[in-house]
Amino acid sequence: MRLGLDVGGTKIEVIALASSGRVLERRRIATPQTRYDDVVRAIAQLVHDTENKLGQKGTVGLAIPGAISPVTGLVKNANNTRLIGHPFDKDVSRALRRDVRAANDANCFALSESTDGAGKGKHVVFGIIAGTGVGGGVCIDAKPLTGAHAIAGEWGHNPLPSPKGDEIGGAPSCYCGRSGCIESWISGPALAQQYARKARQSLDATEIAKAAASGDHIASVVMESFYDRFARAVATLVNILDPDTIVLGGGLSNIDALYRELPSRVETYAFAPEGRPAIVKNVHGDSSGVRGAAWLWPEGDAAGLPI
Repeated sequence: MRLGLDVGGTKIEVIALASSGRVLERRRIATPQTRYDDVVRAIAQLVHDTENKLGQKGTVGLAIPGAISPVTGLVKNANNTRLIGHPFDKDVSRALRRDVRAANDANCFALSESTDGAGKGKHVVFGIIAGTGVGGGVCIDAKPLTGAHAIAGEWGHNPLPSPKGDEIGGAPSCYCGRSGCIESWISGPALAQQYARKARQSLDATEIAKAAASGDHIASVVMESFYDRFARAVATLVNILDPDTIVLGGGLSNIDALYRELPSRVETYAFAPEGRPAIVKNVHGDSSGVRGAAWLWPEGDAAGLPI
């Protein structure tokens, strides 16, 4: 049995998978908003409760909103700030008395979709999470690529490629301290802000897409720019990785027009691909991150079982 945990700022989710990938148990609890040690204890208790209920032990993988630094072994870049600066995987390992594996939640999303989702059986899969932010993860033969600095796949903090028109000199600032990041142009909040400036009313990203589909002129103009920017950004991924499949996740993945609009545009912007890239919707939805955490332990690897 494999256990995966998705450790977010407001909730911790556990999933138990059989060797076939069948879900045996799934449960969420609120993330403790007190001390770091309370988060570690809550995870250990959630694992023990799940194993006691199912009557068997499992390996444990963690999806975290950040990364374990290969240099220091400490968590960095996490929006759950309680984790930053701590050897989180080591602390959970000690609490559970077994080895634990941890990975960025976007990498876990890509791993889930590579293992038994939209990218199953593909050699190179790039998983995009586009919603409140824009991130991504790379899997090669269903193994996550972390990188020397644990930032592989963080395409959302590249500059928007080939800026034009009002994009030149008008780059929005990003929380990372830079300006003009892809995330600051094509995230859900960015899309909502662009519409609000033109229409002087507020809609969220999916509502803007629906308005455009219904013939709203302003929404159509905003969405046209969104698709063009998204395609330029994805084309750089195609040029560097040439992935077999690009899987979309996050709230923006529910905009159906993306799967019609992006492939031909990316083909135009990319360096001479022989056909349109495969850009597909995820299979496992908001379960993909926690499923990917469970799949951090491959078939037959029992090293993470409790002693």
